[in-house]
Amino acid sequence: MRKIAFLGPEGTVTQEAARYFFAGENHLFVPYKLFADVMAATVSGETDLSVIPVENTIEGSVKDTVDLLVHEVDLPILAEWTYPSFQNLIGFGSEYINQAGKLDLTTIKKIFSKDVAIAQCREFLKNHLPQAEIEFISSTAEGVKFVKEHPNEGYAAIGTKLSSEIYGLDVLADHITDHMNNFTRFMLVGHQAPALKASDLTKTTILVTLPEDYPGALHQVLSAFAWRKINLSKIESRPTKLKLGSYFFYIDIEGSMDSVLLPAAIAEIEAIGCIVRVLGCYPSYSYAGLNTEVY
Repeated sequence: MRKIAFLGPEGTVTQEAARYFFAGENHLFVPYKLFADVMAATVSGETDLSVIPVENTIEGSVKDTVDLLVHEVDLPILAEWTYPSFQNLIGFGSEYINQAGKLDLTTIKKIFSKDVAIAQCREFLKNHLPQAEIEFISSTAEGVKFVKEHPNEGYAAIGTKLSSEIYGLDVLADHITDHMNNFTRFMLVGHQAPALKASDLTKTTILVTLPEDYPGALHQVLSAFAWRKINLSKIESRPTKLKLGSYFFYIDIEGSMDSVLLPAAIAEIEAIGCIVRVLGCYPSYSYAGLNTEVY
């Protein structure tokens, strides 16, 4: 049985996405408190694989996990998939029933959740819970767990329906995310890829560090892909952490290292002095493209 590490505690969006991706298979999902702990467990062999979020429709890149992949660990990317981030307001329903027997959210004093989840629900919070104080916590599930441990204090949390089931709380309002097209891109990382079904899209992620004494180097890099008609689905600059003003480029490419064109493009940019590191060549799955009867 494979052990798969994820950001805990039980009930996070990451666990929900991992269970969806591996539906129908017998895996042990192991929670860790920090992203660094998640990937360190797989590096050490304590777990076989890690599931990490890398990008969200609303909030963009999850910089913590990107930086860990780049600076702290050497774990190849084995697969990626998207999963909808539907947030819900969770708490003890009995605390908020008014004299008329209806749910009254205006008596909620404080809401706990991860900063990213709070950001995804700003309009709902402004319109329905303007009186509630917001407190950030390490994960959405940690917020739900905290509310469970502190009844009758006017607390609620924003998290997954999975977390409400795990901790025995009520969904006070479902799908409170401001945008219904809110998806998160997850990656599977580890030393050995499990058997996966075929995908219509293969992607490659690389890091490119430009030569310091080559004016127009970034233009040359982009041109090497452009004239070969290789699509770059994402390009992001991140600090190398070596000195001020020093950056590398994190690039997602729609293409495989098994092709002729992509290795040739990489060879061309290396020839002008760029340092290229391949983080992974892997199948990419859309939400609709995942068949849970197969996984």
